[in-house]
Amino acid sequence: MAKAPEGFHYVRGHIRRNPKSGSAKRMSGWMIAGLLAGAWLWGQVFGFEAATPDTPAEPNPAVSVSAGR
Repeated sequence: MAKAPEGFHYVRGHIRRNPKSGSAKRMSGWMIAGLLAGAWLWGQVFGFEAATPDTPAEPNPAVSVSAGR
């Protein structure tokens, strides 16, 4: 039996690709879609209004007002 090419090995007489390491795995399209759907549902249930203030802050004058004499 001939030697398997680089990156492959023999299993029961068939050539198979070597398994990749766990760190080389990428997120699948379904995982990305699930994360986006989860973020959208979170926004629907709890809302994102807590991150933004409802009323703008009072502007502070740069120069203090002098007291009336």
